[in-house]
Amino acid sequence: MPEKVVPGPISEDRSIREAVCIHTRKIFDSCRDKDCVEDLRVYPTRCSQEVIDRAQSIKAGTAELLYAYIDVEPITFNRGFYTVDVRYFYRITADAFVGAARPVQVCGLAVFCKRAVLFGSESGSKSFTSEGGENQVQCVPQSNLPTAVVEAVDPLILNLKLVDVCECRPCDCGCVDIPMAVAACFGDELVTGGDQHRVFVTLGQFSIIRMERDTQLLIPAYDYCIPTKDCSCDNDRCQEDPCDLFRQVQFPVDEFFPPNTITTTSSASSNVCGSCCR
Repeated sequence: MPEKVVPGPISEDRSIREAVCIHTRKIFDSCRDKDCVEDLRVYPTRCSQEVIDRAQSIKAGTAELLYAYIDVEPITFNRGFYTVDVRYFYRITADAFVGAARPVQVCGLAVFCKRAVLFGSESGSKSFTSEGGENQVQCVPQSNLPTAVVEAVDPLILNLKLVDVCECRPCDCGCVDIPMAVAACFGDELVTGGDQHRVFVTLGQFSIIRMERDTQLLIPAYDYCIPTKDCSCDNDRCQEDPCDLFRQVQFPVDEFFPPNTITTTSSASSNVCGSCCR
């Protein structure tokens, strides 16, 4: 009986069953980046701004990536290439120290914009499916743009500082076009002016941007993918002793002892990027 084919490297003794044409998204171009975004202005909530105006110092907390807005536009002088404009929205938390009292947690919004240029090929076709129904007219653009996908993790706070309004840079303008879903994450009005103290944050952001387009590919097929896991739950398995299950769990050594080495991530950057305020 031949060896069962599983996903992974293919040896020479495994024969291809048939060639299959599938419809999927092909990645035409991609890039990775490690951005050090300096001095992003933080727009606090109304309650947080009242605390910041009375604060003597501030300590960094956490940064959470809430949303990334993506816009794709073709480059007229370079066929097949597109600009990908990404706007990241972050929730920044910090501890503000007012006098000798315990620190008060404050939060606000920070925005970072960057641009990448990637190859996405060309296609003049329009796609229609039967899922919309005859009563629903599908509005499609004249040119079939590729799809830009951005993968990013929560950034690292590298620095956080508290400054007087008179010390702010001339280009420090108000933040506009905040999506309603992002503003709703704070539960309070965001302050963009009329403040005495302002907070600026420096973030470290890791991201991957790729350009995808729907296409048909011819791939080798070996057999149908049949599930091997049993869905049934007999009495013996469902009533198994919980202590026996616990004994099968491996001891979490890493939770008790720090690692001897730390794995770092290297990246090559070739994108055009910048802060929200140039």
